[in-house]
Amino acid sequence: MCNMTFEELSGDHSTERMDSVARALEEVLSSALPQGCITVGVYEAAKSLNVDPDNVVLCLLATDEEDVKDVALQIHFTLIQAFCCENDINILRVNNTRRLAEILGGLKQGGGEPMDLHCILVTNPHSSTWKDPALSKVNRFCRESRCLDQWVPVINLPER
Repeated sequence: MCNMTFEELSGDHSTERMDSVARALEEVLSSALPQGCITVGVYEAAKSLNVDPDNVVLCLLATDEEDVKDVALQIHFTLIQAFCCENDINILRVNNTRRLAEILGGLKQGGGEPMDLHCILVTNPHSSTWKDPALSKVNRFCRESRCLDQWVPVINLPER
């Protein structure tokens, strides 16, 4: 439920707030990685969503400018977004895949190929339900964005 006044909504997506959410997202990814709570790749994410959607706490769809013209990728994104909306999984669109790779430690596959960072799932650790203030901040941002009819909010990860 969305109980916000016009004044609260008008400055809701200020630059300061977006930077704050971007920092919180970086914290979430940095703390989820050593816990093994990250699934990377469009196909791997689709498999994970199919097997255990209740365990997914956040879905990131990452693109750069050249990815916008990739029709197959956009179709995958549409299907993943629909699944996440149907299963009440928060979604964020993230610009700057290079920064995302830095946050995740420059993940590489066995052959040295860069990982497919276009879709990243953050899941609960198997041992317990994850209570993280940064994750709460990101999830609150997603909920508030939906109240503004922005179902997939976009976050720009700043360069460091």
